[in-house]
Amino acid sequence: MDASLEKIADPTLAEMGKNLKEAMKMLEDSQRRTEEENGKKVVSGDIPGPLQGSGQDMVSILQLVQNLMHGDEDEEPQSTRIQNIGEQGHMALLGHSLGAYISTLDKEKLRKLTTRILSDTTLWLCRIFRYENGCAYFHEEEREGLAKICRLAIHSRYEDFVVDGFDVLYNKKPVIYLSAAARPGLGQYLCNQLGLPFPCLCRVPCNTMFGSQHQMDVAFLEKLIKDDIERGRLPLLLVANAGTVAVGHTDKIGRLKELCEQYGIWLHVEGVNLATLALGYVSSSVLAATKCDSMTMTPGPWLGLPAVPAVTLYKHDDPALTLVAGLTSNKPADKLRALPLWLSLQYLGLDGIVERIKHACQLSQRLQESLKKVNHIKLLVEDELSSPVVVFRFFQELTGSASDPVFKAVLAPNMAPSTVGRERHSCDVLNRWLGEQLKQLVPVSGLTVMDLEVEGTCVRFSPLMTAAVLGTRGEDVDQLVACIQSKLPVLSCTLQLREEFKQEVEGTAGLLYVDDPNWPGIGVVRYEHANDDKSSLKSDPEGEKIHAGLLKKLNELESDLTFKMGPEYKSMKSCLYIGMTSDDTDISELVETIVATAREIEENSRLLENMTEVVRKGIQEAQVELQKANEERLLEEGVLRQIPVVGSVLNWFSPVQALQKGRTFNLTAGSLESTEPIYVYKAQGAGVTPPPTPSSIRTKQKLPGQKPFKRSLRGSDALSETSSVSHVEDLEKVEHLSGGPEHITLEATSPEGHPGAPTPRKDDQTEALQKAAQRPEDDRPQMGQPGSRDVRLTQPVNSHL
Repeated sequence: MDASLEKIADPTLAEMGKNLKEAMKMLEDSQRRTEEENGKKVVSGDIPGPLQGSGQDMVSILQLVQNLMHGDEDEEPQSTRIQNIGEQGHMALLGHSLGAYISTLDKEKLRKLTTRILSDTTLWLCRIFRYENGCAYFHEEEREGLAKICRLAIHSRYEDFVVDGFDVLYNKKPVIYLSAAARPGLGQYLCNQLGLPFPCLCRVPCNTMFGSQHQMDVAFLEKLIKDDIERGRLPLLLVANAGTVAVGHTDKIGRLKELCEQYGIWLHVEGVNLATLALGYVSSSVLAATKCDSMTMTPGPWLGLPAVPAVTLYKHDDPALTLVAGLTSNKPADKLRALPLWLSLQYLGLDGIVERIKHACQLSQRLQESLKKVNHIKLLVEDELSSPVVVFRFFQELTGSASDPVFKAVLAPNMAPSTVGRERHSCDVLNRWLGEQLKQLVPVSGLTVMDLEVEGTCVRFSPLMTAAVLGTRGEDVDQLVACIQSKLPVLSCTLQLREEFKQEVEGTAGLLYVDDPNWPGIGVVRYEHANDDKSSLKSDPEGEKIHAGLLKKLNELESDLTFKMGPEYKSMKSCLYIGMTSDDTDISELVETIVATAREIEENSRLLENMTEVVRKGIQEAQVELQKANEERLLEEGVLRQIPVVGSVLNWFSPVQALQKGRTFNLTAGSLESTEPIYVYKAQGAGVTPPPTPSSIRTKQKLPGQKPFKRSLRGSDALSETSSVSHVEDLEKVEHLSGGPEHITLEATSPEGHPGAPTPRKDDQTEALQKAAQRPEDDRPQMGQPGSRDVRLTQPVNSHL
């Protein structure tokens, strides 16, 4: 390119092209470096400061622009427009700089140059898009061309409008007809620009019985026109769609043109499908747009050209009216709006323009053919042969699915409206999640998530508006289809389990089902603790603590489900959000685990709060009872047995048989209990089974390697029954025999293992231990067996924790 710039005789043009190339290279290289620096954020210089007196060079200014453009990329996804601008984009950007330079020429040269640029661009566009003998108006705002066309129609139909002004409109009000599928806010924009009241707008509904539900109802339109004429109004203009903004459907432009000619109405057409007029094959519905009175096109997105104006092509024979309406201008600056497009069209050439539009249509056809083979995906395509817009949505083929037309016609009337609405709403939430996931996985696809009145939430693929800018290829479409197929099992299983989860939660005490319209997972649930104020919408610290512990416990189970904690949809109370699943999940086990774990956390939290005071009182009470027991033992045994030597001899000839007077303190119940059942159990071996330690979590037996909340396979029932019975029995025995940390035993123990004996002296304890050590290992009685002597602490219990 540098060699080409050297051939330019005008040094200013050469310098301009060189500076533009260097500036774009600097900005693009800076963006690539920013993407490579993971986690490093460019320091933005956007803090306002005083204007430097000495000025700055171009490199410093471009550096500031780069910082302002890419300084927030850690917070927002970077735009890919600069990445894929290409040489044709540089030509469009050069047009803006060149326009400022051309405006400095003398008036005669400027007039000739701007006239040539305007006439060339108009001729090229009319020939490319088959609009013969048309004029062109270039505008920055896409809706501005339609507003100018409305002014032209008013001046054409109201001959005295220039003289009498709005008095003419008051006597015979104009009517502008818009389709119900038109872009939002278009009618309000026209009224604001033209100074017309809103009753001048007429909204034409779409088909309800026959044809596409996104096409204008022609028969109803004719009825509206006749009614307006009978009321003394003037039908002025009709806006038709060649590709609606939502789903890309085309109105029956041929019939609409006949109707407009019959009643003298101006027909204006707009839409993305107008781009297909440049192709060799064009559908008849779109081809009819070449006979309309005006059309608005956006070649910038179609061809991937940044900062090029939109174009409104129109046919009119009176130059004075077009000048009054603002469609033509004698100002050179207005004519220079076409300069960026003039440069870009020459750079691309006719073949390049047609190839880009054709490539976008092929991408849509490729996606459409691929999605036809995918189950649970519904296409909303009007013309399968030439539609450049693909709109699809996920739906579940279930008996009684709200997405099934048969269900709507036969089963839906017999069901409650809440059930049908819940089915529809669930599909909408899942489709919104699907669209957002696909946008992240395949960003170059340019997908859009939208809400339609009849179909619900859908995903739109419109390559004509995005492919040239994002650089979408056929491989990207294949990747998009693969991502859709990978997400379908998750969507299907989640949709099937949502209603089951709701019913299971509503039938479980202590749990409240929360209907969150924006959560795509299995569902949202809240645990209602004992002190929960159901009427309050404020945050609940105790409930938040319980849900935080519940979230931690569930995540420790390492299941395939994802759990999340957050505030409720309609209040500030904490809730548990259960994510999506791709496998068959045991909902009953999931709900049972949630409520059992939450109750255990609530009980443990209360236990910890009251532990200090309860244990202190319990220990004090136990010491008092033990003191009384010792006093009673002294009275029963007599004083002689307390003398060290005499007591031992007396106990040898006449041992005292008395029950153990120990106490055990139950931390869970907060009560004192006797230790007699413990010693009876030890004396009789396995004769008496003490009560097992209570547990609030009941988990089903799982096969080796099976994750929580998964349904067991049918073929593994016999194996699980035969191989796990003995193991389960062993576990139950261990649970019965093992003592948990919920009991503290406080007792007085004699040296012979019997109550009533005095505390042995240190010499007696040492002698007994030495004799026991000298006995053979096999002859030693085991702990808990008859004849064994348990070693116990006999020091006084400390009442302080």
